[in-house]
Amino acid sequence: MSTRRTSLAPRGLHSLSELKTALDEARREAERQQALEREIAAREKRERELFAITVGPVQPLRPTGRARQARALPSPEPRQRQRDEREALRESLSDEFNVDTLLETDETLSFRRPEIGLDVVRKLRRGGWAIQGQIDLHGLRRDPARVKLNAFIRDAAEQGLRCVRVVHGKGLGSPGREPVLKARVRSWLVQKNEVLAFVQARPAEGGSGALVVLLKAA
Repeated sequence: MSTRRTSLAPRGLHSLSELKTALDEARREAERQQALEREIAAREKRERELFAITVGPVQPLRPTGRARQARALPSPEPRQRQRDEREALRESLSDEFNVDTLLETDETLSFRRPEIGLDVVRKLRRGGWAIQGQIDLHGLRRDPARVKLNAFIRDAAEQGLRCVRVVHGKGLGSPGREPVLKARVRSWLVQKNEVLAFVQARPAEGGSGALVVLLKAA
């Protein structure tokens, strides 16, 4: 029994040594913290005294008897930010982008990224993906249509939508009955990184006046 107590003694001494070391370190840390607080307090006092010397003696204003009425300030409108965002959206899709060489040579001028196979385009054309959202640009002028389409594709991708429909119209009400937006919408979509492919919509989904667009997975 005496041998066992003797073998346990060094462990107890070691534990006491560790405790003493921890207590010493805590004490030193507390002293450092107190010294720092004293230094900060002294610096603030010097700054107050310097300010008082610089300003000199002051006297409070005489009361005028007038009641101060708090005025409700109008809510700020981030007009500059809104202008910047509209300008960024407008400039992000160029009308000078030549899309003709990127479109498939079928009669509907479909589009697919190089990594997207023809089977994906065929599936998209057959309605293999459920349409999860759509935007109607019919009747809009070029710049508003561009801004609206850009925001729609961005938001749809952020929401994780995979298949959407873009209605650009058939141009029946345009001068010369030419579909003004049809070619531009194709060009704008090709420039969007979120777009993997698109095809002309089936007759029941808008036909030549709309596109079915496949977006990247979130």
